[in-house]
Amino acid sequence: MNGERASVPAIGIDLGTTNSLISVWQDGKAQLIPNALGEYLTPSAVSLDEDGSILVGRPAFSRLTTHPTKSAALFKRFMGSSKTFHLGDKTFNAPELSALVLKSLKADAEAWLGQTITDVVISVPAYFSDEQRKQTRFAAELAELNAVRLINEPTAAAMAYGLHTQEFGRTLVFDLGGGTFDVTVLEFALPLIEVHSSAGDNYLGGEDFTHALVKDCLKEWKISEGDVEVDALARLNDSAEEAKCRMGAQEVDIVWQWQDKEWRYELDMQKAEKVWLPLLNRLRAPIEQALNDARLQPSELDNLVLVGGASQLSIIQRLVVRLFGKMPHQHLDPSTIVALGAAVQAACRLRDEAIDEVILTDVCPYTLGISTNNGKVSGVFSPIIERNTVVPTSRVETFYTGHPEQEFIRVAVYQGESPRVENNILVDEFQVPIEPNGRIQSLDVRFSYDINGLLEVDVNMLETNKTHTKVIDHSPIGLSEEQKRQSHERLLALKIHPRDEMPNRALRARLERAWAQTLGNERIQIGIWLTEFDELLGEHRVEEIAAARKQLMEYLDSMKL
Repeated sequence: MNGERASVPAIGIDLGTTNSLISVWQDGKAQLIPNALGEYLTPSAVSLDEDGSILVGRPAFSRLTTHPTKSAALFKRFMGSSKTFHLGDKTFNAPELSALVLKSLKADAEAWLGQTITDVVISVPAYFSDEQRKQTRFAAELAELNAVRLINEPTAAAMAYGLHTQEFGRTLVFDLGGGTFDVTVLEFALPLIEVHSSAGDNYLGGEDFTHALVKDCLKEWKISEGDVEVDALARLNDSAEEAKCRMGAQEVDIVWQWQDKEWRYELDMQKAEKVWLPLLNRLRAPIEQALNDARLQPSELDNLVLVGGASQLSIIQRLVVRLFGKMPHQHLDPSTIVALGAAVQAACRLRDEAIDEVILTDVCPYTLGISTNNGKVSGVFSPIIERNTVVPTSRVETFYTGHPEQEFIRVAVYQGESPRVENNILVDEFQVPIEPNGRIQSLDVRFSYDINGLLEVDVNMLETNKTHTKVIDHSPIGLSEEQKRQSHERLLALKIHPRDEMPNRALRARLERAWAQTLGNERIQIGIWLTEFDELLGEHRVEEIAAARKQLMEYLDSMKL
């Protein structure tokens, strides 16, 4: 790179449901950037501390167990919705909470690089809707970042994988994260990486497998979920998550302390398959759709790549082998490959000489069309851009007015795969005036869709040759300018916990979580450690704090807490 380009870091961000990561293209390769705790994975969790400051990442994740009413996670699932989250006396929406995670990642990257960052490439689930993508961009804006490109997560993974292995052929990327599931079929013929199809489920991920275990525990113990306190339910969810991650060939136990009693749930592979059967069956439909759209049989795939933390579950890997009849590649970490691929894409945008030959094609993962009338039947979905069309693209279809004296038409743009618009997602709508001439008139509706998901709609009245254009921009539909201004002001007014104090705050939150999870002598010992550590913090004895922190973390690691 020349000196001017070298001064602009190529930054990629994987804004995940469960964990988020940030990476940079440096010295001819993509590298992960550690956070203030020296870890690459930053939990996508936010919590309100006792002093009113905001905690993000590991300490916030620990407080999900001890302070569930002041903490939030899994908010990425609600991107594009009107859902709000209450953290104590403060209220946030999904873009605002996501922005706090992005601000934390930004601070980590700037501390590590020693320079300010602005332009970034952010990964999103391939099956994210138009509105979800817009709100992801808005979250970046709130974090004072410019999302120069949104790249689909499986495509980002494919870029990292393809450059790392230099393998050619047809590849299926199986991306099961904490909250979403995507399948992408692509072909490597470097320098070309061509996406053939994508399919997915935005409401299926590792968290659903955890929740299914929680529900089955309560069912087996004959306990109603409504009778369990919020903090006790959080502890059970915590135990179920740990058991899920530990489960392999050997049996594991979910142990829960509630109402002065120890509740135990035995889990083996056979029982897990029964509990998770509905979820495992839901994995099949997107796989079949992606293969059908790519016109491929499983046997015609050359490579199989697993992406996402939940894809590491042994039961998922067994299912994948049964479905495809081949072993997946596992030489790259499924939890970090998306972030690395996002940095690769950022470097491509900056024309880094090491990878300026890579050409990436992507697809529109869902069908886009308009609402029309078919005889006496209204609300019929008429596709214009079919799902898995290579983008950028421009497609046109001809339609007709319904009445000779019609003075305007309503163009309602939808996305989805249902023949009825009521079952699809409304993207936007607008009116186009018509000059009545006593006849049924014809009109061309053209959709132009670019690589970032920007849709332009042109309506050309063929009788008069007048064209009306509507650009569906990236501002969130569900938020007015006033609401967006309020979001900016709300986040600016927040007190963010100092980054250099995060290691101490993370350990303290971990000790509180360990105390909540244990009983008897273990709990007494952890209480003593917590008190002693608080005393050191109060006296600001920096060297002793660092030594105690290291020792306490070793103790907790040995206790697997």
